[in-house]
Amino acid sequence: MKIFKTWKYCLGLVIFSLTVQSCDDYLDRKPLFGPSDEQYFANLDELVLVVNGLYSAMVFHPIDDMPVNMTIDDATDIGWDRNTSALQSIGRGDHDSNNGYVLSIWTNAYKIIGKCNFVLNNINKLDGKIDAAIYKRYVAEAKFIRAYTYQYLADYFGGVPLMTNSVTLSEAQVPKVSKDAVIDFVLEELQTASVDLPVSYGGADVGRATKGAALAIRARAALNSGRWREAEQSAKAVMDLDAYSLHDDYGELFSYAGQNSNEIIFAYQYLRLQNTRTHGVTRAFLSRNAQGTSNKIPSQSLIDAFLCTDGLEIDNSPTFNPQKPFENRDPRLSFTVALPGSEFFGFQFETHKDSIRVWNYAYNTSIPMRIANEDAINAYASFSGYCWKKYVDFLDKDFTMQSELNITQSRYAEILLIYAEAKIELNELDATVYDALNDLRSRPTVDMPIIAAGKNQLQLRQIVRKERLYELANEGFRMVDLRRWELADKFMNSSLYGRIPKGLLSNAPSIDENGFVDYSGVANRAEMRVIEVRKFNPARDYLWPIPNIETVTNSNLEQNPGY
Repeated sequence: MKIFKTWKYCLGLVIFSLTVQSCDDYLDRKPLFGPSDEQYFANLDELVLVVNGLYSAMVFHPIDDMPVNMTIDDATDIGWDRNTSALQSIGRGDHDSNNGYVLSIWTNAYKIIGKCNFVLNNINKLDGKIDAAIYKRYVAEAKFIRAYTYQYLADYFGGVPLMTNSVTLSEAQVPKVSKDAVIDFVLEELQTASVDLPVSYGGADVGRATKGAALAIRARAALNSGRWREAEQSAKAVMDLDAYSLHDDYGELFSYAGQNSNEIIFAYQYLRLQNTRTHGVTRAFLSRNAQGTSNKIPSQSLIDAFLCTDGLEIDNSPTFNPQKPFENRDPRLSFTVALPGSEFFGFQFETHKDSIRVWNYAYNTSIPMRIANEDAINAYASFSGYCWKKYVDFLDKDFTMQSELNITQSRYAEILLIYAEAKIELNELDATVYDALNDLRSRPTVDMPIIAAGKNQLQLRQIVRKERLYELANEGFRMVDLRRWELADKFMNSSLYGRIPKGLLSNAPSIDENGFVDYSGVANRAEMRVIEVRKFNPARDYLWPIPNIETVTNSNLEQNPGY
């Protein structure tokens, strides 16, 4: 269901009426970050429209008409942004405090926070005038969106200004508080919000924040800040709701057929009708044959990190054949990445440079036919030889720049992984840890070997970290994962490789206990395409810089170290 259908048409008028004032009072605006029409919240209809506007504000696109979680993995070891962009600069490690991607996330986050503060500072006008349960629910929704926003600000920037009220210009010189203080606020807000949010919605309200969404983001915030007990308890609370389950078909989960799955806890909602809200993920991920740009792509190391079907890494598995490297692999690899030799979006997908003609199976043709292979001969075909596959659905064939496929922000698989990791870090290695991990591996379309009992803490830590990669690649978690594990300085201080343009690796690379792929022992490594040389400064790059314009205009705002 798309919640935009019932309210988006009036949203522009509402936002306009909330934000635009006469020239006479332009310099007396309040609050600084949001609307100041004191006559708003006169009735329930106005409240509904303004809270709906908060959801619209959440769905911002910092680059290439794509949400954050569909782009951020391309600034890590598992992906790359071909565009000469601010995102590419973050991946290289040469970004500074003027980086546009960082600025976009910061600016939009505080716009959202400002709108939430306006709602929460004025909603009391309706206290006692509307149904009490409805009143509490809208308060909880606004608190959820504000806490959700602070959660990812803390993940990326550490300590930030914590503003819970609308401010005037004279009050805008707000210093940052510690990351711990931000997380304290986030955890408390989400716990409070979860009490008044329903477990589920029906009809046009499907897509709004639920009890499970609040607890899921609470579990994520706790995990990312090393608060293992709170992460474990919040994840367990989601599990105990008995409202979510793993979707049987892993690949379908990222298509139109799966967007209402019981696995999805919270998702950004899109609707193409009258161009209400769409995204360009399809065009960015697609191959050149399918009229895509292939400018967001997976790396060779991601492909080589996936296990073989016997549960072993490719450097240890007898089932791995370097001449057929994509066979006998964890099925999640082929659901996540378009692999050479596979059918992708109606075409034979092949990136070997000598494959100058391929089959067009279904794209704008009634019968298969041979065509020139743009994925081999086009200068801007995928530089790594692979394409991302999640959220690419053939139903968007005629709308590759206007997809309305919802983009998941939280799903039940992540909850199981949060629960397992938190329990492992607590050294509580009971059966529930194995159950959480094996439920993922036993998904019918995955069917990987189960993890046998008897592992120690270190072994299970390594397993859950790798499992997060196999399950969540290209869903926006990798950067924060590497930071949390203090492994970013290892994984992001190396060359980013693509496939050998006219061949295959002669032998498997070595893969260490954390999943780091080392190509130094590959006999024909010199033939691999070096896409980019990555650098990571551990003294500064575990946090992003606070945008320069913010520290210039706010003298009380201290810059993060090293910028």
